[in-house]
Formats: sequence, C-alpha cells, structure tokens
Amino acid sequence: MDATIVNSGALAQGLDSPPLRIALLARSLDYGGAETQMALLAQGLARRGHAVEVVLFYPEGEWVGRLRGAGIAVRSLDKAGRWDLIGFGRRLIRTLRAFRPHILNSFLTPPNVLAALLKPFLPGTCIVWGIRASNMDLGRYDWTRAATAAIERRLAACANAIVCNAQAGRDYALGLGFPAGRMSVVPNGIDTERFRPDAEARRRLRSEFGLTEDDIAIGTVGRIEPMKGYDTLLEAFARIAPAHPRARLVCVGPDLAPFGDAIRARGAALGLGRRVIWAGPRRDVEAVYNAFDRFVLASRYGEGFSNVVAEAMASGHCPVATDVGDSAVLVRGHGIVVPAEDPAALADALERSLAQPGDGAAARAAILARYSIETMVEGTLAEYRRALAA
Repeated sequence: MDATIVNSGALAQGLDSPPLRIALLARSLDYGGAETQMALLAQGLARRGHAVEVVLFYPEGEWVGRLRGAGIAVRSLDKAGRWDLIGFGRRLIRTLRAFRPHILNSFLTPPNVLAALLKPFLPGTCIVWGIRASNMDLGRYDWTRAATAAIERRLAACANAIVCNAQAGRDYALGLGFPAGRMSVVPNGIDTERFRPDAEARRRLRSEFGLTEDDIAIGTVGRIEPMKGYDTLLEAFARIAPAHPRARLVCVGPDLAPFGDAIRARGAALGLGRRVIWAGPRRDVEAVYNAFDRFVLASRYGEGFSNVVAEAMASGHCPVATDVGDSAVLVRGHGIVVPAEDPAALADALERSLAQPGDGAAARAAILARYSIETMVEGTLAEYRRALAA
C-alpha cells in the first residue's frame, strides 16, 4: 500500500467532531524543527477544540511558555538524565493514564520507542509515531543513537500510524522495514506571519551582527553538528571569499557537543577568521533570515522536511540547498539544489546565487500556497481519525 499524502482538499467536513484527547510526547521543546512543528500542531489542535497535553522528558524549551500562555497543558517529567528509566517510566505512565488520550503522538526516535513500549499500559490509545528525518548516518554519533534506532525498527509494527513529514523520510523508513500500510506523509506547516520580509528587523540584526549594507551576508541556520554540513559550507565559502571581499558567512545555531569547537577550528584553518560570524542560538530566528542577503543549507544527510529552507523562502529568499531529504521538492524552481558533501558544487551555486538572486516574492508565494499550518494540522488530524477507525 502506498503512503497517503494528505492535502486539505481531501479532508472530510466535520473533522473535529467529536473532539479528541491528544497527548504529544517529545524530549523537550528546545531549539529544533521537530519541536517547532509539535508546538504548532498543539496550538492548531487546541484551536479546533481538542484536548491537548504536551508531555516532555525535560522542562526546557522556548515553546513551553508560549504553549502554557495559550492554555495548553505542558507536563515535564523532569527526567534526571539518560539512565533515569524506571522512575521516569512510572511518571510517564501515571501522567498518560490520568489524561486517558485517544491519541499518543510521539516525535523522534526515543519518544517513538517509549510510546510503543507503553502501548500495553494504555488500552484504547492509538500510538502515532512522527518520523522527521531520512538517511541518518548514525555512525557519527555515540552508540546510544544507533541502539535506539535499532529498537525503533523492531517496534515499528506497534505503531497504529506513522506520520512522516517528507517523502524522503517515508522512503527511508520503508527501507528499514517499517509497515508501509500504516505510513503517510504530512508535510510541515510554516508560520508565514512570523516568517516574512521585515525591513526593520533587517536593519536591527545587521547592526547587531556588525554588518553594513555593503556587506553580503550569506547565512545559514542549524545546529553545529555533522548532519548540517558546516565543514562543506566553510570549504565552499573559502572558495568564493577571495572574489567577494564584502561577503560574510553568518552561522546561526547552537553547538551539539563536541562538534562546535572542531567546526570553528576548521574555519580558522581555512583562513576565514572574521569573515565568519558565529552567532549562536537565537530566539528571534524570524528576524535573522531578514539579516541575510542569501540563505544556504549544506546538510549532508538526515533532513526530512527542512523547516529552515521553507522559513527562508517565506522570508523572501531563493535558497541554495543540498539535495537531502525533501529540499529539492521544497525549492522546486525557487533556488538552487546541489549534491551533498560537494564543496565545489556548493561554491558554484553560491556564485550563481550572488550573480542572480532570484524572485524572493515568488519563493514566498510558493510556501504560502503549499505549506500552511492549517493544512499540516488538518492532515495530521485525518491520520488520527484513520488510525482510530482501523
């Protein structure tokens, strides 16, 4: 059975009747695309009258206050660390049994594993997994990631439904043996009111970053870790930097230990020095896109639906992106897509983008037309209903 690709035109009327109790399970609500999508989903479900409870391993996250401010319950289980398993598991079971969800929707591998293991303790609850990545190179991380992914593969049949945010993610999971008949694709939704062209934000952020209007800011957003391809990006930028003395590379995102120091050292070894601005994590990423003159994402693997590519397009950029996950589908005529891990190809694409920036208004219009929050929420609800009816 092929995956169901949901769009708003296919949804039946009366989707929200009767209301559901929906628990959303994640590690935290900190910096990341999956976390953002879960928060947007929680808000959208609550707007439709569903009872939503967000359950987190850890309390931190930029979205916690926003969700609570919107009247959505956020329960932190205050996990004490990686090996806090028994006490944490008991707290999780108590929390979910008290809520009695119709749907337990988990996001990313560790929560997916836990949701499957909890199924015997939650009679009447449908387990819905969220798959947010593709073609992960687990050998670049510690052993626990590979072990958890192996357990996830073995437990995939326990999920009543598996919702992928990209066709690439669905294909990857299918290749790992996930059950095709339970898989669907619901693309992410983008907050186009938040991510939009903003001249005042551009002036403010460029001043903060020390950029003049004559400087050319080539920007990227993402964690500093192997998946995001910062080494490829630095090498590509080093190739074009001599011909563009006013160009600066602006890197926005947190370190994923222990990779940040090595990446910054690579930039120094390439002689880039002050040509690279390491801006760290930002809560105002919507303003950050406006500070950029060009946007680039050099990911080498692992992407599903790249939020940052879509957010940059909504902000008026025609991005340069590597062909990882569904980025080529996202860009589709509104930017340049190149092979991953190819500094020469990436440098050539940056040169072409600098010479001809493209139609940013058309890029934004493409996101408005294809990737609304409402379509994402409606598509996810359709999968919940399908799982409950099976």
